[in-house]
Order: sequence, then structure tokens, then C-alpha cells
Amino acid sequence: MSHTLIIDYGMGNINSVFNKITRLSGNAKITSDPQAILFADRIILPGVGHFSKAMQNLKELGLCDILNEAVLVKKIPIMGICLGFQLMAKQSEEGDDDGFGWFDADVVHFNIQDKLIHKVPHMGWNNVNTTKQSALFDGIPESQEFYFVHSYHIRSNNEEDVLSTTDYEYNFVSALEKDNIFGVQFHPEKSHDVGEKMLANFLKI
Repeated sequence: MSHTLIIDYGMGNINSVFNKITRLSGNAKITSDPQAILFADRIILPGVGHFSKAMQNLKELGLCDILNEAVLVKKIPIMGICLGFQLMAKQSEEGDDDGFGWFDADVVHFNIQDKLIHKVPHMGWNNVNTTKQSALFDGIPESQEFYFVHSYHIRSNNEEDVLSTTDYEYNFVSALEKDNIFGVQFHPEKSHDVGEKMLANFLKI
């Protein structure tokens, strides 16, 4: 039986992701053990909070080099969620630490002009519009709503990596995909049936 590791680096919604994956596959594990990561069939990097604090935690736990080996060398499928997605970028305006750089992308704060209509953080349900075919969105109709909570978003420097966009006064990247690396800004674990379908799709990759 394949197993999915959920990386615990002290930032956010670990249990809600674990409960969803367990219900779908019956074989999920939360871990901060670097050696366990190399034997995973797939990895989920969740997270809520501050970019620099997250990277510092990952470094202190000795997880950065192991995650790079797992993702870039062993090509283990990985899915980043919210902050976990942003950590896959090169850098962020939220602090001075570099990200993993798996995507040629940066993390920027929302540049909202009409703050009466579009409040920051962007919180609640919003449409996700796919820009290319992907196994992650298999069986999910176009322009479905997913649940968001974030003040920063990804700005991709490579259009080929963009998997979906979402409108919040302007279009921003809400998902990226490159090879075995997937990242979503929204929270599939909080997005009811459509989010559960996406997680089930990832478990088949």
C-alpha cells in the first residue's frame, strides 16, 4: 500500500489535511523525520503563517536538503498547500529567507486598490480557472470554487508552470504544476467535495 507523508514543521493546519487523506487512502502519516521523507510515495507540504518563520523551522528540523533530494532527485510527487505552496517559490516579500526555488516564481503581497470591495487577507470561496490539463483537476468542472485564506500570492515567471488563476480585483496564480511538483494557494482540505476530489486525484499521481 502506498503511503503519503504530511510534513510537520510547526506551521498550521496539519490535522485537517491528515484527516482528509486518511479518509481517502487510509495510509497517511504526519512526520518531521528527515529520513522518512525519502521513502514516501508522495508528500504534502501544508502550512499557514509567515514565510520566513516557515523556512527557518524547516532548516532547524533538517528538512530542506532532504526535501530537495526527494523532490528534485527522487522525483517523489509533492503537493504544496497555501504557505506550503509559497515555499516552493524562489523568494517572498514576507521576510528575507529564500524559498526552495522549485518554481521560477516569487511571492508578493496583494496590491489591492479598492480595499472596500477586496479586503486583505483574501478569505472565503472563489473560483479557480484552469489554464491547462492536469491530473490534479481530473473530473473537476471548470471554474469551481475553492476556499482561500491568504494575504500573499504567487507571481510566476514561467507561464508554462501556471495551472490555474483566480480573480481578486486582478488575476493571480492559484496553482502551479511542473513535473512531479504541484502547488495550490487554496485549501482543498477545507473545500468540501471538490477539494476532496482534488486530494483523491493527487493520491493517484
